[in-house]
Amino acid sequence: MTPPLKTIGAAAMAVRTAIVLFVFVVVFTALLAAVYRSTEPAIEAAAAAEKMKLIGEVLPRELYDNDLLNDQRQLPASAGLGLDEPSTAYLARRNGSASALVFEAVAPDGYSGRIRLLLAVAADGTLLGVRVTQHKETPGLGDYIDPRKDKDKTRPWISQFNGLSLASVAEREWAVRKDHGRFDSLAGATVTPRAVIKAVHKALQYVADNRQQLFPTLPAASQGESK
Repeated sequence: MTPPLKTIGAAAMAVRTAIVLFVFVVVFTALLAAVYRSTEPAIEAAAAAEKMKLIGEVLPRELYDNDLLNDQRQLPASAGLGLDEPSTAYLARRNGSASALVFEAVAPDGYSGRIRLLLAVAADGTLLGVRVTQHKETPGLGDYIDPRKDKDKTRPWISQFNGLSLASVAEREWAVRKDHGRFDSLAGATVTPRAVIKAVHKALQYVADNRQQLFPTLPAASQGESK
């Protein structure tokens, strides 16, 4: 029995609609891919610039002459760094010799949760700088660990770590003054700095314990073989 013309027309319309939708999806996907490819270099460049801006806050530019972002080291998850997942460290070199390491650490016991840190440590174990990169501490109370929120712009709280090392500061001094340590803190907001100080101290110990692996003695020309 021959199908009614109305049924044939509806089926043909459905097929045409499906074809149009398919063509539209293919063209739209191709356009998105083309836009992504054209903007990808700019996005990557912007991300690299932002990363270097943050690194520049803890690592003086005169301490390295290598392509820092391309001289990476993968660090395994470590309790010493407070990290339960692998992380990326950047090795600074000056005239072919390792001069400093930039890496992440986490203070797991902040007042409102985890506090993520970025540190730069010189090859001799001196702490060059520390920055808080992520936290949920109470605004106006515990967030002074972030120099952007610290009211003291001349000498932010976080700058107390600059130039310190395990050799220059006794273990008992890695605490706030309230706990007979050397670090200042705001009254009523000591949980946050305690967590940061503890994390920084443990990070320095991690560097000291893994010095040979973190600061290779190979010249820069051989760095690809050491990764």
